Amino acid sequence: MYIQVQKYGGTSLADIACIQKVANRIKQSCTKDHKLVVVLSAMGNETDRLIETANRIYEKANGREMDLLLATGEIVSTSLMGIALARLNVSAVALTGAQAGIEVSCVHSNARILKIHTEYILKHFEKKQVCLVAGFQGRDKDGEIYTLGRGGSDTSATALAAALDAEECEIFTDVDGVYTADPKQVHSAKKIPRICYEEMLELARLGAGVLHSRSIELASRHSITLHVRSSFNHVTGTLVVSEDQLLERAIVRGVSLKMDEGKVSVMNLADQPGLAAGLFGKLAEANLNVNMIVQSAPAKGLNTISFTVMKEHLEEARLLSEEFISEQKSGEIEIIPEVAVVSAVGIGMKSHSGVASSMFAALAKIGTNIDMISTSEIKISVVVHPDEGNRVLEAIHQAFNLGNEPF
Repeated sequence: MYIQVQKYGGTSLADIACIQKVANRIKQSCTKDHKLVVVLSAMGNETDRLIETANRIYEKANGREMDLLLATGEIVSTSLMGIALARLNVSAVALTGAQAGIEVSCVHSNARILKIHTEYILKHFEKKQVCLVAGFQGRDKDGEIYTLGRGGSDTSATALAAALDAEECEIFTDVDGVYTADPKQVHSAKKIPRICYEEMLELARLGAGVLHSRSIELASRHSITLHVRSSFNHVTGTLVVSEDQLLERAIVRGVSLKMDEGKVSVMNLADQPGLAAGLFGKLAEANLNVNMIVQSAPAKGLNTISFTVMKEHLEEARLLSEEFISEQKSGEIEIIPEVAVVSAVGIGMKSHSGVASSMFAALAKIGTNIDMISTSEIKISVVVHPDEGNRVLEAIHQAFNLGNEPF
């Protein structure tokens, strides 16, 4: 049995005309020799509208009611797609995440998929029906509804592809693939035909919003090829594959700009063992994710630890850091509410030297000061002033000749 999974994002389902176009595309995908699962996001900005509506009533709404409310966005688009396909004489069934057998953990707004009971979808395959599944949601063992968080429909689609042993999962969006940089920010950016899971995962975490990181992790674990492509044309997009399927290892595959973080510096701490463990242990207890970290060498018996967090967590990070310095009986806090994180990612960094040198030389050439640096085997990230973000992104893209890379 050949099984194909497709996922359509909110921009592809923005209005009735878009839904009808996608329905025609789904009809073209229907053939006698394979089964089709289509995962759908909420229409356009429907999720944001529902959140805004709830906040107008009560800003501290219960997580259970919020999940139930937000799940309706995907259910509406899935139901409408079923109606659109019926008009085209395509046999299809619209399913909520629960009806599709998606079992999740009991964490409101950020549940994880635990298991997919495939028998629910397989029985519809026996009836030769296209299965339309509401993304972003699932149920626990007791039937309670939970949502998967932002980008959850990507995760739903990839998990279904893994459970059903599909060879490829097509992710349809408003762009026709993954680019060397965001084309809206760097005009010379080029589409990448193939990128490996590791590179795509780093880019997703660093601000490339084409795919959700959890879906990439799932695809990597189950060796599922993700095909990122546009729902507005039939052009081949970008294939996200294992490293051994790449035709070549680019030193730098892409660059990204992230503008949703702030910086906390805990300064003038009396130097002693366990400072970092104490501070970041306190942040971990509050489930607060820290991104970049820099600890300076002690000077005159004093130490400074700086780190970045998402803007929405900045106030919580400040309060926890103030608790920490109060316990230490030394130190002071400095908050920078917005920073730009610019990153270069490429699997070829594992085997090539001089990447950091080239990157820093490019920034020196345009007179940019680097505030923080973070590296991994396949990534170099720098924190710069937010006003410099776009200029730095362009400079790094040019430094590695990505606009002319012969993909």
